Amino acid sequence: MHKNKILVSIPVFNEAEVRDIIQRVNNFHLDILVVDDGSTNGLHKELINFRNIHVITHPRNLGYGKTIIDAFTFATENGYDYLLTIDSDGQHEPEEISLFLKEIPFYDCDILSGSRYYFPARPDNEFPQERYLINKEITGIINRITGFNVTDAFCGFKAYKVEKLKLMHLTEHGYGMPLQVWIQAWKLGLRVREIPVKLIYKDLSKQFIGILKNPVTRLNYYKNIIEKEITDTVQNDIAVRKTRKLYYNT
Repeated sequence: MHKNKILVSIPVFNEAEVRDIIQRVNNFHLDILVVDDGSTNGLHKELINFRNIHVITHPRNLGYGKTIIDAFTFATENGYDYLLTIDSDGQHEPEEISLFLKEIPFYDCDILSGSRYYFPARPDNEFPQERYLINKEITGIINRITGFNVTDAFCGFKAYKVEKLKLMHLTEHGYGMPLQVWIQAWKLGLRVREIPVKLIYKDLSKQFIGILKNPVTRLNYYKNIIEKEITDTVQNDIAVRKTRKLYYNT
């Protein structure tokens, strides 16, 4: 019987808790990939001391989306069956990896997505209100387009069938990259399911940096990514129809 080859990827950018996260993930005895997105705290020197992990180091900060794209590429090029992604900022409990592992192999989905808002009731834990409201609005837009009925469009705690990742063409390097994943998954006819994971915000004052610090700018950035993906879909459909008419007179 084929044993599934599983990779856990951890994106990193100056997070203080990453050493603890790696050690706890290591308890599952899975292959680990750390993608260091240009950390400036000397972390890359420490990473080489960890055994049994792969490391990709960006020479400068390229963006959260690029770290996930790199993980997708590494998983596909190295023959993995499943890829799990978990953030390194303490928002995800590594022990909850077991929730994903017990679902493998996937029979009814291609993407198993964690959700911090899985239940209709609002979570008891404190969370940044502005982030929650933006998440809620964008998740609603994603659902109206795709019919996925997800409850958390931005949770980075996910598991993927690697064979399906090969079909995607992802280009967004910023925080909005998960939205590109949702729209492309819908275009490809992939199956999506959610499981509840803990909602953890250890630092309620943590802010986005740069222009995304402004919530209106951030919301518009997310909407623009969705619109671009939809526009590309429409243009591709038109091109296909024109080609069929030209060559097949249909």
